[in-house]
Parts: sequence; structure tokens; C-alpha cells
Amino acid sequence: MLAYLTRRLISLVLSLAVASAVIFLVVEVAPGDPASYMLGINAQPETLAALRQELGLDLPKWQRYLAWTTGMLTGDFGTSYTYRAPVAEIIGERLWISLPLALFALTLAVLLAFPAGLIAAATRGRAPDLGVMAFSQLGVAIPNFWFAMLLVLGFAISWRIFPSGGFPGWQDPLLALRALTLPAVALALPQAAILARVLRSSLIDALGEDYIRTARAKGLTRTQTLWRHGVRNALIPVLTIIGLQFSFLIAGGIIIEQVFYLPGLGRLIFQAISQRDLIVVESTVMLLVFAVILVNFLTDLAYALADPRLRRT
Repeated sequence: MLAYLTRRLISLVLSLAVASAVIFLVVEVAPGDPASYMLGINAQPETLAALRQELGLDLPKWQRYLAWTTGMLTGDFGTSYTYRAPVAEIIGERLWISLPLALFALTLAVLLAFPAGLIAAATRGRAPDLGVMAFSQLGVAIPNFWFAMLLVLGFAISWRIFPSGGFPGWQDPLLALRALTLPAVALALPQAAILARVLRSSLIDALGEDYIRTARAKGLTRTQTLWRHGVRNALIPVLTIIGLQFSFLIAGGIIIEQVFYLPGLGRLIFQAISQRDLIVVESTVMLLVFAVILVNFLTDLAYALADPRLRRT
């Protein structure tokens, strides 16, 4: 187990190193000068040079990369060009919106997917199974931003049950959760559809194993066999999908946050790109990449604990 953990940690560190280099290069080669954007097209060359020196943009790219990466190791993400505030503080404020939103959406997805997947597997080939598969196919096909606009039209504008956008803060948790409900539902629908299909397939495969037939031969009903033996053995691929979905929900909510005007990480990246705030873009994307890699690492670790055969890979 120690050797397996060491290999995975080395892989994690190498992945982060490669990701940081790729992110820095991609952002740096993008057209546009942050100093010119901040001062306008009529700025004097001397003023531009002074601002570039103040922001550290006059340094060679390799020095800026080393300063950025070494600073992140100590928790210093630099200073925003636009907000003139520490990037770590800006990200921390936005993270308290994006992270609860991702958890909320993932919880809704699991609550929708597990009953649907169980019903579909238990009634394979019959009407409930066909209905679940049809709705899951629809959930995968519908773009979440279009579904989000439908939710706004229905629940915010027509019926006025939930707010159409914005975030009131966490001073009142009920108001905060109310503001996150529609975005969470919009994010959860396609994830629930995918998870339900994976759970159904995994359960059907498990129900065809020899130990299931042995349990049935001992007198257990199909439902008892499904709950006692099928679900437990079908969870490994489902856990994989849940881990990947959580990573996606943290990193992939940019469009939904734009639709609902949520000041989360996705909206921060969008604004930073439009303002050429390079340090904010680099640091925020790097944080999201770290979250994805960390979730995958923890998922691999959970696999190794559940199945000792995987420790040899």
C-alpha cells in the first residue's frame, strides 16, 4: 500500500508541474497586453513601461513562471492587476460560492440517479426501465445552459418561487441555498442522467455474476439480492463517475454562473480573461486543475482500499 501511495503521489506532483507549465504558456501567449488594457490605447509609452514594471510584466517569462509557482507553494498567488488585491483572497471569496454549488448539484444528482438506476436495473426491459432510459437520454442531450434558462423562465419569472440570479451571501443560509437551487438543478440534470445510466449498467452486470445466482438459489428474492449483493459490488464504477462529476462541477460551472450572475470561480475566470488579468486566470485555473487531480487521486486511493488487486498497478 505504501508503494502504491508513493507512485500515486509522484504522479500527482508530476501532473501538477506539467499543468502549471501548460497553463502559464497558454495564458501568456494569448494576445493582448494587460497594461495597455488597463491604461487604454492612448496611454503614453512611458506610463505603459512604468505600469509593466510595477506589475512585473517586464521580467522574462521564465522568471515570472518561477515566481508564480514558488509563490503558490507558500499560498501567495500574487496580486490581481485589476482588483489590486491578493489573488488568494479573491479566489477564497468566490470559492465559497462555487464549492457549495458543486456539492449541492452533486447531492441532487446522486439523489435523482440512485433511485432511477436501481428501478431501471430491477425492471430491466420493462416500462420503468424504458422510462428511466428515455429520461436519462434526454438529460444527457439537453444543454445545461438552455435548461437553466427554462428554469429561470418557469420558476423565477412565471411562478417567482426562486430568484433569477445573484447571490445574497451566507448571512442568511436559507436565502443563499434558495439562490443556488436553480443553478444546482441545472448542473445536476445531466450528471444525474449519466450516473443513472452507469449505475443501471453496473447493476445489470453484477446481477449476472455467479454469487448472485447462488444468493437466488438460497431463497433470496430479486429485490433482496439486488440490495444485499448487487448494489455493493456495483459501486466502484459509480464512485469513479461521482469523483469525475465533482471535479467537473467545480471547474465546469462557468456558463451556469454567467446565466445566474453568480460571483463564483467560473464568473471570475470569465471576467479576468476579458480584463486580461493574467495572474487571476492562471491561479484560478491552476486551483481548479489541482482540485480535479486531487479528486482523482483520492478516488484511486479509495479503489486501492476497496480492491487490493489494484495496488499492484
